[in-house]
This record gives sequence, C-alpha cells and structure tokens, in this order.
Amino acid sequence: MGSQEVLNETTRLASSSALLQILFRVITFGLNAFTLRYVSKEIIGLVNVRLMLLYTTVVFLAREAFRRACLSGSTRRNWTKTVNLLWLVVPLGVCWSVFLGWVWLHILEVPDVKAVPYYQFGVIVFGLSAVVELLGEPFWVLAQAHLFVRLKVIAESLSIISKCVLTVILVVLHPQWGLYIFSLSQLLYTTVLVLCYVTYFMKFLGSPEATKKSFPVSKMTDILPNFMEDESFVNWKEARLTWSFFKQSFLKQILTEGERYVMTFLNVLNFGDQGPSLLRCYCLYVLLLAINGVTECFTFASMCKEEVDRYNFVMLALSFTFLCISYFLTHWQGSIGFILANCFNMGIRIAHSIHYIYNYFKDSSYRPLTGLLISPLLIFVYVVSGIVTGFSEVLLCCDKGWLARLSHITVGALCFTATLITVFFTETKLIYFVRTHFLSRYTKKEIK
Repeated sequence: MGSQEVLNETTRLASSSALLQILFRVITFGLNAFTLRYVSKEIIGLVNVRLMLLYTTVVFLAREAFRRACLSGSTRRNWTKTVNLLWLVVPLGVCWSVFLGWVWLHILEVPDVKAVPYYQFGVIVFGLSAVVELLGEPFWVLAQAHLFVRLKVIAESLSIISKCVLTVILVVLHPQWGLYIFSLSQLLYTTVLVLCYVTYFMKFLGSPEATKKSFPVSKMTDILPNFMEDESFVNWKEARLTWSFFKQSFLKQILTEGERYVMTFLNVLNFGDQGPSLLRCYCLYVLLLAINGVTECFTFASMCKEEVDRYNFVMLALSFTFLCISYFLTHWQGSIGFILANCFNMGIRIAHSIHYIYNYFKDSSYRPLTGLLISPLLIFVYVVSGIVTGFSEVLLCCDKGWLARLSHITVGALCFTATLITVFFTETKLIYFVRTHFLSRYTKKEIK
C-alpha cells in the first residue's frame, strides 16, 4: 500500500471514528432522556459514572499498553508473537476485574438498596463485560493495523444499536428491573462487538481478498495463542515496550478519568443549576482536548523507550497535581471546578508536547507547530461573536418570552455563520484538506 493510500485510509479511519463518537454521544444522550421517564435519575447516574468507570478502568488498564506497543512500527512483523502477546490482555483483564470489582463492592459506599437495587449484580456484569470485550483484542489490533475501516464502523454501530434496542425494550416492559437492564445491555454490547470481529475474520481469512492483500494470518487458529519450537513465546522488544506503556497507563488513566475518580471516591460534587456555565467551560476544554490529541499523538509515536520511561515521572507529578487541583476546585467552584482542572491538565500536557515537538524539528526546515496559529481575522471574529452573544444573552435570554428567545437564537446563528465564512476564507489549508480527502472521494464515487 502506497503512502498516499495509507494517508487516505488513515483519514477515513479518523473521520469514521469521529462520526462514531458523535453517533454514540447523540444516542446516549437520547437514551438517557428517554429512560428518565421510566427509571430514576439515581440509577442512570450510577450507571454512567460509577459502573461505566469500573468498565473503562478495567478495559483501559488491561489493553491500552498492548495496543500502543503492538500498533507502533510497521505491519511487517512476526504476527504470531504479536498475537501471543495480545492474548495476555485477557488474564490481565480478569485480574483487574476481580480486584476492582472487590473495591467497588467493599471499599466504595454501597448505594441505598431501595433507591438503587441490584448493585452487586451490576458490578459483576460490568466487570464481566469488560473481560468479554478483551477477548476480541487480537482481532481489533489486526483490523486496526491493516486499516479495516468498514469493519470498525459496522461492528461498533451494530453493538451500539443492539445495546440501545435492548435497553429500550427492557425499560418499557420491565422498568422495575433497574440495574439489570443496563447491565444486560452492556454485556450485549461487548458480545456483539466481539462477535462482529470474529465473524468477519472467519469469512475473510483464506479468501481470495486475503491472499491478494498478502494478509499475514491465513486461518483462525493462527489468531489463537501458539507455542513455537526453539523460539520465544512473544517478541521481547514489544513486551518491554508494553511494560513501559503499562507503567504509564496508570497515570494516563488518572489524567483521563481523574474527575470521575474524585466524584466516585470522595463524593464532593453537587451540580446544582450550573448547566450553561458548564457548557461554556466545556467549550474551552474541547478546544484544548483537540490540540492535545494531535500533539500528544505525535509525541508518543516518536518517543523511544527511554523517553517514554522518563516521561512516566512527568506523568506521575502531573497526576498527583491534577487530583489535588480537582479536589480543591470542586470545593471552590463545584462541577465547574472539574472542567477547570481538566483544562489545566490538558494545558500542561500540550505545553510538554509542544516543547518536545519544537526540539524534534529544530534542526530541520519543517515547522509543524505553525499549524496551531490561526488567522488574526478569525480571532477577531471569535472575540466579536463572544461579545455579541454575551450582550444578547443579557438582553434577550431567557425569561423575556419566546420572541426574545428566538431573537437570541437568531443572533447566535448569525455569529456562527459569520465564523464559518471567515474560516472558509482564512483557513485555506483546512479547506484544501477537506476537499482533497473527503469531497474528492465522494465525487469519485458519483462518477463511478
């Protein structure tokens, strides 16, 4: 596969992942709004925060290091050893699931049985669903390494739809089941996800398409653990890199889900009526999140093992600082404090990545960091839009009747349109990228 084809496939993968995330968030939001009519907000809150935190923690700690190590470098490797290494995520996931399940049941405060029944069942099933998802890890890495974009989209879409359908059916027919509903739906989600990958590879391996692509695996038994005579069970270079990433994964998980841990273990949060203020702060957080995603991705991809080990100490200090700031800011600013703490976390990580990228390219003619700079005209439009919508909120929103509300929405829409037009004329590289990697693909399909 040529470099341009790889770039196109990577772009498709990134865009598909982004669309899937948007779809998942929209469906989750709609599902929560629907289930609130049948199930108490205490149950939904427990599922979305505490039980999902258990699930994501088990999955992340068990597989993140293996993914990053096995997806780094070329696809030309001894895949038998790589697959052997990947299967270690399952026993590791079982250990994490048992340990964290015990913490969730015996260390954390158990919710009131009358308000949230079947809590123990929920913890067990969410831990089990994490282990089930880990069973598909070798298939996922093979698909990701060889850019099977459509498989990822179909598998995740089917699993999300299956989860939502089962949730709606059980909520309508048996709302008294409570956590049984969400636990069974989560287990169905992971089961369908794994079955999609397994079914695809059962059909793909040995097919003419696999032969044409020179796929490194020829039959399903090759994706199972294999012992080789006179050879090591795993690639020890990959194993050492995995260990480096594994030590870092603890710290990264704290930085990623730190506010949920504070919320779960310390019970410091009271949301109150902070919705609009939360959304404003979250807009800033999303901006920092986008920048960090690009800068940190390059940083980790280009670091050697020694640099990763050194960065672990930076992550350790940052994790401790982040948890302390999260705790104090939530006491001071409530739920907004969580977002401000995350903004601080992202800002520090961006600063470190920018420093690394600057040193990496300082002796070359490339200056990729200039891509962070936006047009002064666009900055001016952002500032003016912020001022105009701020005045509009004070004068027109939100207790002055529907006509004033519609006027406020119209002002926001006009500012948004002005911003988009400015982006179109000033961010020429972005527009060119969209035209060449997205619009051109659809144009070619129409011509065919």
